[in-house]
Amino acid sequence: MDYYIAKTLQIPFAEVVTKVISALKDEGFGILSDIDVSATLKSKIDAEWRPYRILGACNPQLAYRALQAEDKIGVMLPCNVIVQERAAGDVEVAAVNPAAAMARVGNPVLPEIAETVRDKLSAVLERL
Repeated sequence: MDYYIAKTLQIPFAEVVTKVISALKDEGFGILSDIDVSATLKSKIDAEWRPYRILGACNPQLAYRALQAEDKIGVMLPCNVIVQERAAGDVEVAAVNPAAAMARVGNPVLPEIAETVRDKLSAVLERL
């Protein structure tokens, strides 16, 4: 089982970021964090990197259910979604596959929640 799900688009990077945030909202996710990796690397270590953003997405209802089932599951929250510019104008959107990550926890309640989150993140990618 892959640890991520992904889709590649050929539209401008900034437009993809906007579309991803909108699609996440449509699936009940909010953005808790937005890390501009390329800007951070430039300011901290003067390194150049292609446009790359990490969006920390959270669906409060599903996060609450997961926390009720396993109080340490917060180490796996929020669900990270990356948007990165690739070669030849391609922009890749990749999201964590929570089913792969949470399967290792061993709590029998988590797989159903993780599958629901994975389905919602897959729906986000389909909307793009």
